[in-house]
Amino acid sequence: MQKTVFFRFQKNSIYLLCLVFCFTSCRSVLKGEWQNAKTAQNVPYKISESKTPIKDDSGNQLTIVYLENLSFERIGQNSNNQDVNWLLNQGYRVVELDYKNHPNNVPTKINHEIIAINDSIANGSFCGLNDCSVLQSYVLFEGYRLARNLPYFKDDPTVYNTLKEYNIGDSLNMDIIYPANPKKKVPVVLSFSYSNSYATFNEDKNQLTNDNKNKRTFLPYTFAGFNDSFLEGAPAHGMAWAIADHPKYAPWGSGKPVGGKNDTYKSYQTNPDAVQKVKSAIRTLRAKSDALRLSGNIGIYGFSRGSTAGSLAIGDKTVSEFENAGFHLGVSDDVQAAALGPGVFDYTQIYNTLDDGDKNLELRCPWAWGDLKNNRKLWESMGASYLVESQKTAPTLFFYNTTDAPYYSDQIKHFKTKLDSLNVPTSTLVDYGEGHSIPQKASDLEVLYNFFKTHLK
Repeated sequence: MQKTVFFRFQKNSIYLLCLVFCFTSCRSVLKGEWQNAKTAQNVPYKISESKTPIKDDSGNQLTIVYLENLSFERIGQNSNNQDVNWLLNQGYRVVELDYKNHPNNVPTKINHEIIAINDSIANGSFCGLNDCSVLQSYVLFEGYRLARNLPYFKDDPTVYNTLKEYNIGDSLNMDIIYPANPKKKVPVVLSFSYSNSYATFNEDKNQLTNDNKNKRTFLPYTFAGFNDSFLEGAPAHGMAWAIADHPKYAPWGSGKPVGGKNDTYKSYQTNPDAVQKVKSAIRTLRAKSDALRLSGNIGIYGFSRGSTAGSLAIGDKTVSEFENAGFHLGVSDDVQAAALGPGVFDYTQIYNTLDDGDKNLELRCPWAWGDLKNNRKLWESMGASYLVESQKTAPTLFFYNTTDAPYYSDQIKHFKTKLDSLNVPTSTLVDYGEGHSIPQKASDLEVLYNFFKTHLK
């Protein structure tokens, strides 16, 4: 009997060892050390390739940089192996960075690591890899997973009329980064990208292509271009995050009304299209909350054109034309807080000082909406200030540099004054850097994270 049991144990042990060897071999694991060029500190890495890799339209591989052994609270309860294997099965290449005992293994300091990772991928060299997608690669904290390219609205090609071949609307999409199997529900911060997605026609192929679809995390224009680590660093502070296509589904410098002048909409968006999309995105995110174990509390984080878009979410005024389009009608589109960087919140203010950085708006807005004097109500309906009616508007933190284009400071001054007059809680983070930029210092990022933690409980 003992011999038989021992023999079975041996057989099972050998079988398990074979499975482990096979699994490791199938993952094609490559190990090394990544040197953060900004800190000159090394972090051990392990690269695992998917058996079924997904690539962008340039042939580069979607890559997840997965940060492990972090010193702050882990909310997702799966093991790292479980979540890494899940990512591999989705088709992602996974680069695991082990931050055990690393000096930057603390909240806000980890943001410097995120910036360096994104910069390296954008520059075409990360952990010896030169084929990581700059369109859709992501930094994830341990315990987090990714829901990618979730539709939140179907675009209407007749709004911006930028491509005659584009006559059937594309889906505008979002990505949600959430803790898997969480021990508690968490809030989520949503941002509208300041990189635009849009339809593209290839004349050589005589067909529409996907070249500029799902461009919301295009690193040279977003996270790497502005060293923006806020969203990807949010899990260190107990939050999930999401990023959605900007409502203007067109190249930023283009767009015109039906029969209008070319490039009428250069450098700005228009309602009701933009606000309908913003509200639909919030409803879609909230509708996913139960399945993803999110709390249902949503904050908005916006910068530049993403701030202009995101600001349309904070007001409490109900306008039927703005509420009746998109997905998940009937689900609340309220948000609980917003941190807004430089943006445009009231187009009727653009002539306060002429040629102070908003020359495109001063010239072209009348092409779309007529002159301001005779069409003021229409002009008002284009900005976020129009939707602010009472104290029920979401608490708002404004961040900006006084060395940025002057019209940004003017826009924030007038919008904040209106919120303050209604006793909406507001605060500011001013001169954290130079020009048109995003907070990067640990102390400034802490202000932003603490604001959301206070209002998204």
